[in-house]
Amino acid sequence: MSEQKSQLLERINYDFKIAMKSGDKIKLETLRSLRAALKEKEIALRSQKKELSEDDILPVITTAAKKRREAIDEYRKAHRNDRADEEEKELAIIKEYLPEQLSPAEIEQKVQSAMQAAGAESIKDMGKVMSLLMPELKGRADGKVVQSIVKKLLGG
Repeated sequence: MSEQKSQLLERINYDFKIAMKSGDKIKLETLRSLRAALKEKEIALRSQKKELSEDDILPVITTAAKKRREAIDEYRKAHRNDRADEEEKELAIIKEYLPEQLSPAEIEQKVQSAMQAAGAESIKDMGKVMSLLMPELKGRADGKVVQSIVKKLLGG
């Protein structure tokens, strides 16, 4: 894992240096905020005497992507397309560091498997299904998308 961690961190740091040299302001600022969030996580883990691992890095990057998606929605609602476009550019940069995202069809297959495993029959079983799914889909699917597919398949 630490080899994987260092590869991802090295890639972020390398891309940061390239963005700095090339003058790519959006990429530079996006990576700067990502590096700051990772540094905060690293400092928090130090108090627990743990080192930053892949399992710690991925949620930080996923959270950064989620924040951008939410900001895009809010800016679109407020008719601030200029800001939404900027957030979309940042999101595209962040997505480069996430694992490949699953398609809705792939998510649906995973949901059906989880429903069978949990014996889910109605919307009341949504929590059981989500608790089985989310660890497996961590970083590979947006929670809102998974939730909407689970609701649809459970008849909610």
